[in-house]
Amino acid sequence: MSGGRALSPVLLVGAGTGEATCGILYLASYLRRGGIEAFVRLWDGDESAGEVTDSFERLIARVRPKLIGISLKWFHHVDRALLIARTIRKIDPSIRIVVGGNSASYWWKELSAFDFIDHVILGDGEAPLLALCNGDEAPPNCVTRHPDGRPRRLPLAYVQRSTNTQDVYYSHFKDIFLSQRDAHSFSGWVAPGKGCGENCLYCGGARGNQKADFGRAKPFLRSEENVRRDHQEIAGRTWQMRYDFAGSTAEFLGSTWAGVDLSRHCCTYFLWGVPRVELVAALAATFQRIYMVIDIGCFSEQQRLEQMSKGLLKPCARDRELLEVIESVRRHPNVDIEISGIGGLPFTNRERLAEELRLVEQVIGLDCVVGYQRLEAQPGALVTEHPARFDMVTEAKTFAEFLGYFERREPGDVSVPMIRFKDAELEAAVQRNSDRVDALAWKHRDARKRVDLNGRTRLKNTASVAERFTLGDWLGSHRAPVKLSKEPVTVLRSVDGITLSCAPSVSPRRFNDPTLTQGEDGAILLAALDAFKQPTSVSNAVTHLGSKARLDPQSAREVIDHLVDGRFLQPA
Repeated sequence: MSGGRALSPVLLVGAGTGEATCGILYLASYLRRGGIEAFVRLWDGDESAGEVTDSFERLIARVRPKLIGISLKWFHHVDRALLIARTIRKIDPSIRIVVGGNSASYWWKELSAFDFIDHVILGDGEAPLLALCNGDEAPPNCVTRHPDGRPRRLPLAYVQRSTNTQDVYYSHFKDIFLSQRDAHSFSGWVAPGKGCGENCLYCGGARGNQKADFGRAKPFLRSEENVRRDHQEIAGRTWQMRYDFAGSTAEFLGSTWAGVDLSRHCCTYFLWGVPRVELVAALAATFQRIYMVIDIGCFSEQQRLEQMSKGLLKPCARDRELLEVIESVRRHPNVDIEISGIGGLPFTNRERLAEELRLVEQVIGLDCVVGYQRLEAQPGALVTEHPARFDMVTEAKTFAEFLGYFERREPGDVSVPMIRFKDAELEAAVQRNSDRVDALAWKHRDARKRVDLNGRTRLKNTASVAERFTLGDWLGSHRAPVKLSKEPVTVLRSVDGITLSCAPSVSPRRFNDPTLTQGEDGAILLAALDAFKQPTSVSNAVTHLGSKARLDPQSAREVIDHLVDGRFLQPA
């Protein structure tokens, strides 16, 4: 490193496709306040290596970064993080490449072995990254590659204790995004606190790993003032707020909402245990709609209690408590609940599988959504590191095994390595139960979304107010061709947050982007939405589309069905 040489501008990106974690937004905000010109690429739709290369050539030409930070929070993005880092090094070898996040902190030794990664940040990244950008030769909690090729790791010390987190909050949202598409991709995450105090056997981010990889001994809440700053910064820029279990009290959140009108926002809240009645009431009174996800570990109470008694699972609700909270939530018409659990956890048997299925059926009978998945391997999780203790086997344990698994996946495959029972008969029974639960859960989800249409059904356009941008503003000057940069793009959002962007004047033959609905297709969708500006029957809209868009009745119905499925049109 060259002592004292500032590294600015900085570009921060996620390692996976879709929306990156909110961590890069907190980092960019912090760097901006520290005098570093920081930008984020929040949304990534690249699928092939060629697309990754093309995107980063354009991004680097626009930003001309001295440093690029790659957020490797989730372990299943490890192969893509390496692809991105390798691509950047080929495009411009002078750019400093930094990797951070939960998985990067856990795998720092393995990642440091790659000569295209210059630094791995351990734990919370704000202070270490700013020190790197300012040319500090010994930034805290940072593994640095030296000229001899060997990584040097300084002693790990936690740098964000509850008494000195005053500089961690959202800011500069008008400056850090590279496109309106990036800005509209933000899903509203607010982190009320940091860390987890539990040691669930299946989780790679449990308390023990937080201490070992981050230096964070205990979880804590951020200050109310700074969480309030988050709300003030983003309330006008997002349609919803998303939280996890930290800070789940009405008193704490009520203080952070002070002075911010959230009455037209939605809220998604992830938590475990039984939410207090006061919290549910506060959410219902503050937001337009609330979707609450309650994690109960697993759907068998006996199995759940045994894991809790062994210290292998966070405190979770008993069935009676769960049903009571469901009943209390049903008093609030703007609150929906999802009950989430993992199938195939240790200590199951046929009796407990039957118990699991009964609770799933009971929850669905109360019209609550069920979230369910089989036990997956997570790096560092107790059951992944020591599967034999639980008479189980894992499909991946080491860095090489995880990386090899993800490198072998076909495009579009989102599977992860799993953990299964050694006993073939028990494993088969668990899988049959899992298939049955999956079938019940998805049938119920589909039924909740289904709208039975006929010619007399009256629908209304329930999409958010249309926003209009130029193609250059929407995609960013690094993606939009100069000749088409002034072409108009109409952007709408469904009640579920799905974004629809239509560019009727941009023919796919001149320029094609998979996130845009272009040319005639874009014009047809906008015409269909316009037909339902006021509550209108399907038959009237079909006639309207026939005269205005020259669509035959069958094609018009298909367009209407498509917009209903996306919840841009809903029953009047």
